[in-house]
Amino acid sequence: MFEPGHVHMTNPAGSFGLPPYNIDGYYEVRPGAKAGPIVHFRMVGEIDGKPFEEVFEMSHDTVFNFASVMGKLAVKHGMPPNNSPVMRNHKDYDAVFEDIRAKLKVAVGGPLSAHAPNRDA
Repeated sequence: MFEPGHVHMTNPAGSFGLPPYNIDGYYEVRPGAKAGPIVHFRMVGEIDGKPFEEVFEMSHDTVFNFASVMGKLAVKHGMPPNNSPVMRNHKDYDAVFEDIRAKLKVAVGGPLSAHAPNRDA
């Protein structure tokens, strides 16, 4: 389930050959250095009854790889490899991508940084 700044993933019965999980991902754009804003993430929940919490930050020009980081963290805490909750909830993650893109004011296909070179020149 998606709402701006938050995505919730759950599989309480442990179906589809996956362990039961209940995970919340929170994110917010924060001012960064000269290079631009950063996106702060907090992932909290449990996988197979084991609680965990992870915090990480990504620069505005790498943030669109956040789903890979979240998937790796889920594996670190007990999710089978190649079965990330990100893939099971891809519609929610599409909404997260769009929300982050809007918060960073990044146009689809446009530069990720105000400091990016103009390739048309």
